[in-house]
Amino acid sequence: MPLALLALAIGAFGIGTTEFVIMGLLPEIAGNYGVSIPTAGLLVTGYAIGVVIGAPLMTVLGTRISRKTMLLVLMGLFVIGNLLSALAPGFGVMLGGRIVASMAHGAFFGIGSVAAAGLVAPHKKAGAIATMFTGLTVANVVGVPLGTFIGQAVGWRTTFAIVAGLGLVGLLGIAVLVPAMPRPEGTRLRPELTAFRNPQVLLAMAMTVLGFGGVFAAITYVAPMMTQVAGYSADAVTWLLVLFGAGMFLGNLLGGRFADRALMPLLYTTLGGLAVVLALFTLTAHDKVAAAASIFLVGALGFATVPPLQKRVLDQAHGAPTLASAVNIGAFNLGNALAAWLGGLVIAAGLGYTAPNWVGALLAAAALALAFWSAALERRAPAREPAGAAVPVPALVRD
Repeated sequence: MPLALLALAIGAFGIGTTEFVIMGLLPEIAGNYGVSIPTAGLLVTGYAIGVVIGAPLMTVLGTRISRKTMLLVLMGLFVIGNLLSALAPGFGVMLGGRIVASMAHGAFFGIGSVAAAGLVAPHKKAGAIATMFTGLTVANVVGVPLGTFIGQAVGWRTTFAIVAGLGLVGLLGIAVLVPAMPRPEGTRLRPELTAFRNPQVLLAMAMTVLGFGGVFAAITYVAPMMTQVAGYSADAVTWLLVLFGAGMFLGNLLGGRFADRALMPLLYTTLGGLAVVLALFTLTAHDKVAAAASIFLVGALGFATVPPLQKRVLDQAHGAPTLASAVNIGAFNLGNALAAWLGGLVIAAGLGYTAPNWVGALLAAAALALAFWSAALERRAPAREPAGAAVPVPALVRD
């Protein structure tokens, strides 16, 4: 494995920790600021919206400088945002800190995905992307549960201060391990925008929004769901998040392996399974053992979709992968924002803490329908050489 992939995984670890640790700390933050759980859920929605906006914006800015330099800038922004969250005197400032940190998220994973894919042979692209995303999944096995434990034991502000420190470690890792990656000659915004004329790119991004949104509909409110419905203690949430992270880690590895072999069949299986598990989670949330198993399966099935969805966008974008890759990372977080908002709505409407699971199931089912539609359109399309096929893809995504 190239050391550059390890460095990207280190950065992903820090970003993954700050993105997901908020789930286990919602009750503590809500209590500290005197707001409701659905209102505290806006910290998830705000972060996700920041990613949606920041992904294309920061990626476009990044076309002016080398990719390594841009990755360092993004990690610096990430550190500032988390320090702001740690010191926030009020809920509004806390939300602002989350948004600042999130501006780095999409561009980091977007630029990082292209860089990772360009470091390996064409048939190993999805595996390289999965290696970088391993940092995100390891964060959910180690960083998020540990951050939740620290937040509950010492205070959530300490958690975000430590996350800022993780960002500094990631920045150092990139500076030392990632090789110099000068800005590629001929990089222009207009060719990158042409990728969005391809309906298959837009369909892949829509699948991303709906499919991964299904995961966040349930997981955003997992702490109150497990304590108020399943009957777990607040301390047990840490270990439940370990289960979720373990599922994500396994799903990411399997997704990276099989996406290179059978991408669309993998999507049919994972999205269909996710819809079923989320629907059943409404019932299994009332039993401790069944709820724990459901959390693991949601993580595994949800993250098994990440490598194939990201690879689908890269494949369909052909000669303009950078912006499309970053926007697709934004699409993951648009789904997160939509799902967290919808989950908060059904809870606020008095439907209970399990209601977001039905929201997630419907979102995953809609993503599955789009996957079948995308494949049908592809089969009916006249055979022709795709745009940009005259130039090998690896040469376009390498620095």
